[in-house]
Amino acid sequence: MPTRSYAYLDSAAWGRAFLRGAASWWHMIHLGAIVLVLALSPSTYNRANRANTSSHIYASTWQVLPWFTAMAALLSLVLIRIVVVTALSYGLSQYALQMVVRVLVLELIPLSAALFVALRAGMTFNASAQTNARPSPVDPSVPLSLNRLRAEVVPRVMAGAFSVLTLAMINSVIVLVLAYLTVYGLSPWGLPGYTRTVGQVFDLSVTLGFALKTIFFSLAVAVVPMAASLETARDQASLSGVQPGAVRLFLVLLLIEAASLAIKYI
Repeated sequence: MPTRSYAYLDSAAWGRAFLRGAASWWHMIHLGAIVLVLALSPSTYNRANRANTSSHIYASTWQVLPWFTAMAALLSLVLIRIVVVTALSYGLSQYALQMVVRVLVLELIPLSAALFVALRAGMTFNASAQTNARPSPVDPSVPLSLNRLRAEVVPRVMAGAFSVLTLAMINSVIVLVLAYLTVYGLSPWGLPGYTRTVGQVFDLSVTLGFALKTIFFSLAVAVVPMAASLETARDQASLSGVQPGAVRLFLVLLLIEAASLAIKYI
């Protein structure tokens, strides 16, 4: 009899955990849909909201763009050099540029930008919560109305998504330039062959998949931490750990990357 009661309690606990998890995922999807609709609505962007959005974009993108670009360019240059030298040593130099474009531009740069923006947002959230230097930008104790969503949530979500898109696109172009300089140097005679190789990689389906993956990365980084923060900030214990929703965000990014690879190569 005690064994049956323990089994019943265990199954009930698992059922409650499943329902809480499902409700949490639904809250994230629902909030993301509302914020996306409000972000696409012209009535959201009055004078105050435009100024608020601009300040968030400046803080999340332009302040970190120079040193993130320098760090990404340095690491990309090292990886490009390794790939090119290795391909030359095995007599596969014709595949070196395609490997660089496929690995760095299509895979690593968008994922690195998403992880960087997510990590920076998490450190900012934890620093403000632990030091109490300033109140949280979104007070979870007050019910969220459409006006509060427009004024407080939409600017932060737009800034996070814009940051991922900007960092990914700018650094992808920089990687393409570094790849050309590494292989051909400053000579302009390699441009026809280089553009032909890059064009073979970026066909219509690959370009569309790259754009959609980067957009999904940006939406995940912008929406998932915000939804988790609004959901769990009432529990003071959640403020002492990692950014709320960090595990869920990494899971979402992993699923997007896995789906992109599966569609592309399977």
